[in-house]
Amino acid sequence: MFPIRDHNPSNRIPYVCYALIAANIAVFLLTYGIQDNWALSQLYFDYALIPRRLNDGDNPQALITSMFLHAGFMHLAGNMLFLWIYGDNMEDELGHFGFLAFYLTAGIGAGLAQYAASPTSPVPMVGASGAIAGVMGGYLLLFPKAKIDVLVIFIIIFKIFPIPAWIVLGVWFGLQLLNGLGSDIAGGGVAYMAHLGGFIAGLILTIPIWMRRGGSDFWRDTDGHPPHPEAQYKHLRTSNIPRVPRK
Repeated sequence: MFPIRDHNPSNRIPYVCYALIAANIAVFLLTYGIQDNWALSQLYFDYALIPRRLNDGDNPQALITSMFLHAGFMHLAGNMLFLWIYGDNMEDELGHFGFLAFYLTAGIGAGLAQYAASPTSPVPMVGASGAIAGVMGGYLLLFPKAKIDVLVIFIIIFKIFPIPAWIVLGVWFGLQLLNGLGSDIAGGGVAYMAHLGGFIAGLILTIPIWMRRGGSDFWRDTDGHPPHPEAQYKHLRTSNIPRVPRK
């Protein structure tokens, strides 16, 4: 299951969202050619979040710089897709500078959550997924019933289903929680604790905005949907391959 877009158009151009996507891509392209193991290790030592270093009071700026490093193309592509889907609406609600502060704060919260789970781990943590998880947490609070188009792939069957945001994001959070409980936090792999921490941080940071809009009254007035008309998309066309009847 892959979220590919939402039905929640933004009312303003999301300049910060575009800038973050461009910055992540630029950093990836600049570091992609590093094949030397020593140089790559040095890059991660200087800019990735290493809990053991943070525990020693060293390199706290890595809480921010680690957000712009990615371990591979699919890592980058997945994160930028999620930022593209959810980020423009949060920027619409928070404003450009407010969204940037929100994004960075959620990312720092995600890094601190991963650090708290394993403060002596020597494994570097990289990626924007913690900050983007914060964006998803805020989106869930403001637009729980916004439609998210999810691509479902089952063997050779491809189908797009519009699903409410609370289901898509709730399932995502549940999977992170289950995988996090069953993973070796200190041994590397996916930083599930960062995902969970970022999501919760984003949710908490969005509560004041939600309250200023009326809290539960905001949900009642909008029925959990975006406070503007939903985007309408054309359905995928069926195949033009003609059927050959049996004789």
